[in-house]
Amino acid sequence: MPILCYVTDRRALAPKQTTEVQIAALVERVRHAIAAGVNWIQLREKDLTARLLVRLAAEAVRAAQNTSTRILVNDRLDVALAAGAAGVHLGEESLPVAAVAGQRRHLPEGFLVGASCHALAEVEAAARDGADYVVFGPVFATPSKAAFGPPQGVEKLAEVCARVRVPVLAIGGITAENAVECLRAGAAGIAAIRLFQETENLAELLRRLRGAPRAG
Repeated sequence: MPILCYVTDRRALAPKQTTEVQIAALVERVRHAIAAGVNWIQLREKDLTARLLVRLAAEAVRAAQNTSTRILVNDRLDVALAAGAAGVHLGEESLPVAAVAGQRRHLPEGFLVGASCHALAEVEAAARDGADYVVFGPVFATPSKAAFGPPQGVEKLAEVCARVRVPVLAIGGITAENAVECLRAGAAGIAAIRLFQETENLAELLRRLRGAPRAG
């Protein structure tokens, strides 16, 4: 079964609203995603203060209790641990993967360490340094990932998936239609903002993606 990861963006969810209103709207969307059965939720709210991010993460963790959904916190290992999240997702400006993975004996059992990667060399380095999974992209063109260069394409995704043993999640411009291409290319799953945040019938979308053919 593919790993389906909802990456949050409260500002896109509730534009022009106050931070408090945005957080409240995001908590409701997180609860909806959990009820629909999404596998992972990555809280990617980089501009929030540590206090607000801990509050948000703790609410998400409480909502996910007794479900199969795992809550990940972007960048902030301290917040992830304080809130009891299931893992941390590291970006280019975060702590190095090796620094976090090297402290596993001090981390909760099963705590996930993931990394964003935009090139094969980065994927190989993250896998070598102990990442449990990587998110690779952008696979397709998307405004939110334009800063990371042109789209990598499905062929590059397939190459990356073939070169490492850790799960690779595809990100960037993913739609219900082209998600199937990513899974056929060997991706272990899909990470997306708009695909999971804006879809009206999320449970049906998840069923469709879980029923899509994957690489053998």
